Amino acid sequence: MVDDADPVYYVISDLHIGGDEQLGEIDFLDELLAFLERLETTDENAELVINGDLFGLWEFTEIDGLAKFDFLTERYPDLFEQLRATGESIPITLLPGNHDNELAAYEEYVERFADYNVDLVRSRSITRSVGDRTIWFEHGHQQDPNNRFEDFGNPYETPLGYFYNTHVTSRAGRLSGRGRYNWLKDVQAVTPTERVPHWLLSKYFYREMNPLLRYAAIPFLLAFNISVVIAVLAGLDVAGVWTMPVESADAVLARLGLVGEAVHFVLVINAVIAGVILLAAVPVYFVLRDVRKTVDRFGIFETDLTVDPDEPYEDAAREVFAEHPETAIFCYGHTHRPSITEVDGRLLVNTGTWLKRLHRRDVVTGVLPPVFYPSYQLCAVRIAAEPAGIAVEYEEIVKPSPHTEEVTLTERFLTLGREPSPALPDRAVVPVEATPLAPDASGQTSE
Repeated sequence: MVDDADPVYYVISDLHIGGDEQLGEIDFLDELLAFLERLETTDENAELVINGDLFGLWEFTEIDGLAKFDFLTERYPDLFEQLRATGESIPITLLPGNHDNELAAYEEYVERFADYNVDLVRSRSITRSVGDRTIWFEHGHQQDPNNRFEDFGNPYETPLGYFYNTHVTSRAGRLSGRGRYNWLKDVQAVTPTERVPHWLLSKYFYREMNPLLRYAAIPFLLAFNISVVIAVLAGLDVAGVWTMPVESADAVLARLGLVGEAVHFVLVINAVIAGVILLAAVPVYFVLRDVRKTVDRFGIFETDLTVDPDEPYEDAAREVFAEHPETAIFCYGHTHRPSITEVDGRLLVNTGTWLKRLHRRDVVTGVLPPVFYPSYQLCAVRIAAEPAGIAVEYEEIVKPSPHTEEVTLTERFLTLGREPSPALPDRAVVPVEATPLAPDASGQTSE
């Protein structure tokens, strides 16, 4: 049975507020303030759970310790005052993530946040009751070997992800303003990290390259595919395997006189160049494949920055569901991918991110860098009991896509018909009949 006084949980994560120079710009500040203002006046028995990485403390490289908190309150006074106001109306609970792991390291942070009516819980996870079930909240970085803390809350522990963010992301924040437009700071939105080289090449080609060079290169690169086909057909003709295409083309060009001869000359040159490139590519391909196999045998890349975005969390959810059968929902963030997955009759829920998201799209044709379309998927996950069970739904916070300003006409032309249309997951329910056990009396525990 559902009572009007049953708790309702709103969950957000991965806002990554703060960082060196350009990383300190919050694109979604107005939307965040409006969301907090709405919760301030809600009639629901609501609680806001901020499930890790509210702040980007790793991305501060010139400020240490509690001075980071002072900097944040000075730079974003409206945000902290709104947290104070909202926290007077509903509970606000904050869990540390990996980017703001320092929050778990120092007791002083608890007192600082308490002044703004935010309950900082220095734990890996918390649970909350909903109906006759419980929800398990954790940020999720403990399931990621590159960002896991063996000694949770140790301010001196530095997993692999720490070095990437202090040396790459923070550096990008300091240099971003030097570009033709302010794009380098978006490196923190590139997931998985193995796509960063492709993203950098794309931005260089479409944004930073001298326009004369770019527009001179595009026709040649677009024509490369045609040249490869011509080279293959020419090879088949020379070998006597299939002569019809070349003979037909020669007959047509012969009727065009000098124009035909000029076109024939250009095609021959293109075919020769493409043929040489193809011939060189064959041994290079086999060498690279052999090197890759050798590297894999030695396991050198077993600690790559990229991890499976789903499997570790499904395994973690199964363990929690087995050890705590009353748990209906495993809710996490960290991977920046909003999703709902059914696991053993329960739900695995990812709360996404408030950062910009980048969607890779290959060009329609030609040997050209891919295009990365930006979008926002700002959302809050709402979890509440209802007669049918425990309902999970994404409440979208509307923010227009920035692609009209950030994607050039050239990029749009080359990806015509391939524009992304990201959508948040549909509403899902853990049915009542799936209830195995009742939760503890308190319903609010932490580990």
